[in-house]
Amino acid sequence: MNKFDIDSLNDEQKKALYETEGVVLVTAGAGSGKTRLLTHRICHLIMDKGVSPHNILAITFTNKATNEMKERVMEMCSCNIWISTFHSMCVRILRQDIEVLGGYDRNFTIIDENDKNKILKEICKNLNIEEEDVEKVETHLDNIKNKGLDIEEYFSILVEYGNQQNLLKYKHAIYDYEKRLYESNSLDFDDLLNKTLFLFNNYPQVLEKYAKRFQYVLVDEFQDTNLVQYKLVKLLTSYWGNLFVVGDEDQCIYSWRGANFKNIFNLKEDFPNVKIFKLERNYRSSKNILNLANNVISNNIERLEKKLWTEKDAGLPPVVYTAFDERDEALFLAKEIEELVLSGYSYDDIAILMRINALSRPIEEGLLSYNIPYRLYGGQKFFERAEIKVLIAYISIFINKKDEISLLKIINFPSRKIGEVAVNNLKEEAKEQPLLEYLLSDRFEFSKYYNKLRNFVETYKFLYENMDKMSLQEFAQNVVQKFGIDLAYKGKDEDSINRLSNIDSFLTSIKEFEDGEESATFADYLASIMLRSDQDDIEKGGQVSLSTIHAVKGLEFKVVFVVALEEGLFPLSRALNSASEMEEERRLMYVAITRAEEKIYLTRAIKRYMYGKSNYEIESRFLKELNIVDIKKPPIPKPQTKKDDFFLEEKEEVFDSGFKVGDKVLHNRFGEGTILNISDDGLVGKIKFDVGVKELMLNIASLEKVEENG
Repeated sequence: MNKFDIDSLNDEQKKALYETEGVVLVTAGAGSGKTRLLTHRICHLIMDKGVSPHNILAITFTNKATNEMKERVMEMCSCNIWISTFHSMCVRILRQDIEVLGGYDRNFTIIDENDKNKILKEICKNLNIEEEDVEKVETHLDNIKNKGLDIEEYFSILVEYGNQQNLLKYKHAIYDYEKRLYESNSLDFDDLLNKTLFLFNNYPQVLEKYAKRFQYVLVDEFQDTNLVQYKLVKLLTSYWGNLFVVGDEDQCIYSWRGANFKNIFNLKEDFPNVKIFKLERNYRSSKNILNLANNVISNNIERLEKKLWTEKDAGLPPVVYTAFDERDEALFLAKEIEELVLSGYSYDDIAILMRINALSRPIEEGLLSYNIPYRLYGGQKFFERAEIKVLIAYISIFINKKDEISLLKIINFPSRKIGEVAVNNLKEEAKEQPLLEYLLSDRFEFSKYYNKLRNFVETYKFLYENMDKMSLQEFAQNVVQKFGIDLAYKGKDEDSINRLSNIDSFLTSIKEFEDGEESATFADYLASIMLRSDQDDIEKGGQVSLSTIHAVKGLEFKVVFVVALEEGLFPLSRALNSASEMEEERRLMYVAITRAEEKIYLTRAIKRYMYGKSNYEIESRFLKELNIVDIKKPPIPKPQTKKDDFFLEEKEEVFDSGFKVGDKVLHNRFGEGTILNISDDGLVGKIKFDVGVKELMLNIASLEKVEENG
């Protein structure tokens, strides 16, 4: 049970907590107890200062952080305050006030990135914009929205420097995209922030309602704010002027999506009387791990000086492993994890972190060879699966009748013989009327497509009329059955079974949402799933976490493996000629290291097969900056090179394990087996055990020869 106890804070945390008025910036290093400080500050305001919970707003960056903070505040002072992510906050504001903009209503649909890209591609095709230029249009759109810019002003500046004809096409595409969303009463993720900012800037009565209400505003992970979010915070605090932000520029790893750690420095300029506090005491990691983190991040220039320290013991030394290739690296990970579990760690305690998802395949194969359960984060998410997107689209058209984007996804699913030509003809028939409203109108009965869509229309009308009589789950179940969605996936093959199982899981998630929310609506449910982050999918369950570094920011594990520490992979090659991008790569390395509590492994390979070819790799500069040397290497010979002919193919010597094909061997976990094959380099043996065929590294596997062949 978390108790409200200010004495449990350290001296620096207390100093920041007691500064309740004005603007306060806390630069909080990784694992320094910032969530503890934020929750104690909220309870201090309520219990000691007499502030109403209604007048406090706390903004976070992930749903996980939101839920954790809500739970702690409720446990500590039995209060329920407005705590949410930026995007969830804006959804809540827009649900109340978007109608003042005209043309929108509060039941707007939120489209995801896939839909956004699909619409842009379709628009670009209609405007004869080359396929390879679609990405440029996407980049311009992101620039406009991340910075809250006016489309016309943005392009009027660009045409002076670029191809005027192409830029005019790009501008036209973006206007068409905005028009398509407007007509569908839909918003993309960036619109949630931008429309709220537009409301605040252009409708003083809306801004006044929220700025007067929130006497105290707290923002977590301030280094991850983009320009629009920064402007929203300034406006929300424009009446009372009480702003408390916690951030760490060393953990800013989202510049590619608009995050600007310089907002920490902007805060000092925009608010001259800002009070600054540093949290440098770390409660998570051992001294050895913090030394690595401090060593690597000290190479960055654009940062506020701070150094993490802890009262914990030195802990275990880091392990640096230089593998021969990616297969050797993967099997080393598997072998070490097996030994860690045998020594008392659980699979949940362990994470394997990689810079990019493309590195996962050999690692997955290595884990499978040792029967190690794992979960990959960054793959296809549940709510992005085709059958789930179909259900989301069906439900969306009941909430928002203007949602043509969703309607077109399902108008021919299950098949109703309505192809692209038919859809275009239906749009012509509808004229200015939203397509779904036309299909539901008396006019549509005279269309040649009426018989094909008659069942769809009648089913829609029946369900819409009875929607309020059913729970959310009952309604969704009726959608599945009455539109024949379950029949479309009927089959005995594994794919059909999985899809039907996913539909059941979807219906269960609706029930869970309904049980956990008072006055739950489908609009709220759809918003909640659209605003999920990678971290929301990370859960305990007896599995090793295999993840990109971005996906685990804010999480912690007892043991962390950071893999593929090679120039071009980590740091990525695109950063090699950019000082700012190199600093971001180094911040990623810092984040990866500070996820570890007790033990850290750092691995690299001498050669790696990537993008269709095998290359010899150069050690990552970060390994050198950590100021440690390899202390665990495989007993294999170094590749031989000719002194005067360095670029000739290197000759590899074969490792002699003492085993050969046909040998009977004994493994301490898999039991007795037979060697079926040994790789050309002598390192990997394919061995048949009773539990199945496993690939093991012969130089590190716990194998004992039982009987030689022949």
